[in-house]
Amino acid sequence: MDPQLIVLIVAIVFVVITLAKGIRTVPQGEEWVVERLGKYHKTLTPGLNFIIPYLDDVAYRLVTKDIILDVQEQEVITRDNAVIRTNAVAFVKVTDPVRAAYGVVDFAVAIRNLVMTTLRSIIGEMSLDEALSNREKIKARLRESIADEAVDWGVTVKTVEIQDINPSPSMQQAMEMQAAAERERKATVTRAEGAKQAAILEAEARLEAAKRDAQAQVTLAAASAEAIRRVAEAAAANDIAIRYLLGEKYVTALATLAESQSAKTVVLPGDLQEAVRGLFGRQGR
Repeated sequence: MDPQLIVLIVAIVFVVITLAKGIRTVPQGEEWVVERLGKYHKTLTPGLNFIIPYLDDVAYRLVTKDIILDVQEQEVITRDNAVIRTNAVAFVKVTDPVRAAYGVVDFAVAIRNLVMTTLRSIIGEMSLDEALSNREKIKARLRESIADEAVDWGVTVKTVEIQDINPSPSMQQAMEMQAAAERERKATVTRAEGAKQAAILEAEARLEAAKRDAQAQVTLAAASAEAIRRVAEAAAANDIAIRYLLGEKYVTALATLAESQSAKTVVLPGDLQEAVRGLFGRQGR
């Protein structure tokens, strides 16, 4: 082969490789950090860019779109020594590629660990009930706590969401037992209150019945006294009617006694006529 042709081919290959190394097309949503001889030189923005081949090198390719960082689940101890399990998700954005490249080895790992440690610290200051009912408060404090640290790494924390915050299995069992005991206590109190009210109502009913019985007895006694008084007044004027009534009652009682099936023996006065005459009285007196 002709040596000149070989040189030409080599030259063409060299030019193509040089142009390929010198021309960089950065896609939208990324920024590339360029180093010259191992030192930061410039940042390539989206679009067509040129660098010096063999001297410049693309060291870091950073995504400038929102990045979703999933923070793994962890166990956290609250202020009242309750164990809960929680995890989170952070939404961050690289705003300074140089700091993101040189400020920390891996900003994603750093943010995850920062969220985990800060979350443990925040929940550790709360009781179990506060931790379970104050997600928004935890989220606000979490974002505020890690925002300053993230800025030093060229990252902006847009938001941090608490995905799950639940008691541990053993704690859930203890809470269920406590809830069951509380329900049983309320049921016992309710039954006791019901029994108390029933006893009160029953006692009030007995008292009212006793009052009414007493009033009835008083009324009957008054009526009896009035009847006796009137009978006494009538007897004082003429006792014939009284004797007649007594005789009639006496005869009726004897007739009833004689008709009774259970009565085997009926005792009568020896002189029935004199007894009746004595009850009715004698006209000759």
